[in-house]
Amino acid sequence: MAAENARDTKGTSQGELKAAAAVLMTDGGEKMWELYDTMIAGIPEDCLVDEFICGTYGVLIRSGERCGFSHIIPGDTLPETMKKTLNMPLRKLAECIKSWNFVEASVGLAAINTWYNSPATAADNGIVLANSLYSEDRLNDPFIAYQNRIKNKKVAVFGHFPYVEQLFRPVSDLVIIAREPEEEGDYPESAADYILPEYDFVVLSCTSLIYKTLPRLLNLSKNAYVIIVGPSTPLAPSLFAFGVNDLSGFVVKDNAGAAQIVAGLERSPIYKTGQKVALKSQEFTGRTSLAGLDI
Repeated sequence: MAAENARDTKGTSQGELKAAAAVLMTDGGEKMWELYDTMIAGIPEDCLVDEFICGTYGVLIRSGERCGFSHIIPGDTLPETMKKTLNMPLRKLAECIKSWNFVEASVGLAAINTWYNSPATAADNGIVLANSLYSEDRLNDPFIAYQNRIKNKKVAVFGHFPYVEQLFRPVSDLVIIAREPEEEGDYPESAADYILPEYDFVVLSCTSLIYKTLPRLLNLSKNAYVIIVGPSTPLAPSLFAFGVNDLSGFVVKDNAGAAQIVAGLERSPIYKTGQKVALKSQEFTGRTSLAGLDI
């Protein structure tokens, strides 16, 4: 399908989205970066980086009133980019997501989230936000929200999330896949090639964007309902065209509070500065178009 004939995500069936994902993810290495490039292209060129905070475990980037957060994946060296970020175009900084230096890639993900996970963009894309700066929205916690849907289903989860085994194992056929298996019964990441094509639900960590494993994992999960979870999950509707069904992420609403936490001046979870949210492909009512995708 030519790009000019692509339609808005609203009204696009799940079958069409999965078909588009199949094309995008099987055309060789040149397509592997397209998932990242489409997110980056959606960031306006005139947004600049006004504040950059890199802490021990996370990074926070502010552009105007928008803030984006990402956990940091440790790397071998501190990238040069981190020394000259102020007044840089946000889109340019977002390109760091493609770096194989995982510290730099973490910075790139925070830049992406500065646009997509801001209250303004989230609201434009149909996400309902509470009026308070902090909201404990348990309905948007996927490990609570999906308990009924996964009953008697085969569920694969990447990583050990709080309470996932207590919530999912009693009602589903659950397997845990880990980058570094630590607990009895964990499967190594290499097992994904054999497990994911046979499973009904797949829960992926947002860190797969930083590690660059997400395109491959989505290709393996074409038969599954796919959820990406974690506070660093970008609420980018373009991901729906690559086979994602649910983006379970986080919107920073208290910019000053988030800055204090990331800088290490306050010991609180980042979730205390905003709201857990979910953007689902079948409920998407925003204005973002698929016109930038060559499908």
